Amino acid sequence: MLTPKELERYSRQIQLPDLGERGQKALKNTTALVSGVGGLGGTVALYLAVAGIGKLILVRGGELRLDDMNRQILMTDDWVGKTRVTKAQETLSQINPDVEVEAIAEYINPDNVDTLVQRSDIALSCAHNFPERDLLNAACVRWDKPMIEAAMNSMEAYLTTIVPSHTPCLSCLFPEKPDWDRRAFGVLGAVSGTLACLTALEAIKLITGLGKPLLGQLLNMDLANVEFHKLHLYKDPDCPVCSNSYQSTVNSQQLTVS
Repeated sequence: MLTPKELERYSRQIQLPDLGERGQKALKNTTALVSGVGGLGGTVALYLAVAGIGKLILVRGGELRLDDMNRQILMTDDWVGKTRVTKAQETLSQINPDVEVEAIAEYINPDNVDTLVQRSDIALSCAHNFPERDLLNAACVRWDKPMIEAAMNSMEAYLTTIVPSHTPCLSCLFPEKPDWDRRAFGVLGAVSGTLACLTALEAIKLITGLGKPLLGQLLNMDLANVEFHKLHLYKDPDCPVCSNSYQSTVNSQQLTVS
């Protein structure tokens, strides 16, 4: 049930006819795993928190660097050199104390990924390297959990929603794994923030049934020229990750997080 405080806090979004109290309760009952809590993942976590997600599990190893500060809106200057994920937890808890926030100062790895995915209802793939994303994708397929995949490079970005047994997975999209260097490209905070808002919105849509998620579609964004294109994704029948779980396409509006 929603408390009187929650009904007041979320009253403006509850007014949306396709969300309402039903959708707000669905958000409250959802645990979201955010892999990578930087300019992208941190902003995703922020908008999920203010929307009323029930619990956030934030996973990111490493300390905050000064060159992170042009895009990490959950951080403060005095935190440089300290564990970033604990600062993210602190900031989010101050913004919305009704949301449970768990901070795990680790990177996604083969030893923790299955447990993390099993504890979650939905995963947000925002890590700075592809091996973590690949591990998360495979675990989401194994445990039948939806994943929002979002990444950026300079002024370009992409976004898609992966639902095991209903859509192509990340391995279908990238059968050959990209060699990403997290500091090999420039990054503008407003670009990561733009992508983060759309990523959080995809998660909210999938959880509540609001609108149409990007199922089987890849949204490509050229933010330097404000150009957006949708591409239909190819499901690899021989995909080593998801081929055994793939079924025929279903009505996207019927897919919600339980």
